[in-house]
Amino acid sequence: MHERSSRPSRRGLLTGGAAIAAGTLAAACTSNDEKNPAPAAVAANGGDNDKPGKKVTIGFSAPAADHGWIAAITKNAQAQAKRYSDVTFKPVEPTNDINQQISAVESLISAKVDVLILLPNDGGQLNQVARKAMDAGIPVVNLDRVFPDKLSYRTWIGGDNYGMGVAAGHYVGKKLKQKGVAKPVILEIQGIATLPLTQDRSKGFADALKSYGFTVTARQDAKFTVESGNQVAGNLLQAHKKIDALWNQDDDQGVGVLAAIKQAGRKEFFMVGAAGSANAMREIQGGKSVLEATVTYSPTMAGSALRAARLLAQGKGMSDLVELQVPQSITLASETVDRQNVARYLPLGFES
Repeated sequence: MHERSSRPSRRGLLTGGAAIAAGTLAAACTSNDEKNPAPAAVAANGGDNDKPGKKVTIGFSAPAADHGWIAAITKNAQAQAKRYSDVTFKPVEPTNDINQQISAVESLISAKVDVLILLPNDGGQLNQVARKAMDAGIPVVNLDRVFPDKLSYRTWIGGDNYGMGVAAGHYVGKKLKQKGVAKPVILEIQGIATLPLTQDRSKGFADALKSYGFTVTARQDAKFTVESGNQVAGNLLQAHKKIDALWNQDDDQGVGVLAAIKQAGRKEFFMVGAAGSANAMREIQGGKSVLEATVTYSPTMAGSALRAARLLAQGKGMSDLVELQVPQSITLASETVDRQNVARYLPLGFES
């Protein structure tokens, strides 16, 4: 999830489908049939949510931007906040220290912000302070790493970690079947093994492979860092003289993974990444790398979280929906980016 020095690492990327993306929040809720207009109750929920409304202050806390995906998260939230004249964006100093993040969130609670967007370093360890905000009447928009207690957040917005694994597993399984490989050697490089999101990714990958009759041969975690990605990949390459496919759970740490592969001169297998970084997509686009595809996990979720937070503070709903309130959870879709569609996705990639 975090850790780092002067290189980037970790997860993230774009996505083609947040139910709360830009257009979703701005569009009016009206009937497509002029002869049968929407009921009054539904029409009342319509309107242009992007028009200036009640002035609100939105607090924001996230881990230190020490790698590409987290940096893109913060930039997405800041960029959306600048779009609204009625929003005062109040970020606190980003940190990878649990206690410092707790203190920072407590300062936002004391400042009585209208809504709090919180991407915790660890959902379990920050659960109590998030609950404190909710109990103080400050709605919490929980971003990415979910709190275990649903009373600790009003709305959760994040990626589909299980779906990432499924997408990667289907890409690997389908290609190996097409190649007629009977007992493939499939390796997996995780992020931080103890995190639920990592475990969800691994489960999705295993479940998808199972549908092709395949299993993961070896799995090792690289802690979402470039350095660890390089070291772990090097160890796996030494331990397996023949590899058919490799799934790396994070494009940021993938910088180190690819460096190890190139240094070893190994080309007999193909690799799938995860997150959708710009550098990974450029590797895919070039067509000369073992990296053939990546599955998305978009930092645009932070921009959507800002929009949702604004609507919550202003007592508005999402105008494309019939319901009068912002949904309790929004899960982004994980899409597969390969050489056929990479040109379309590249502008959305974040820099590692």
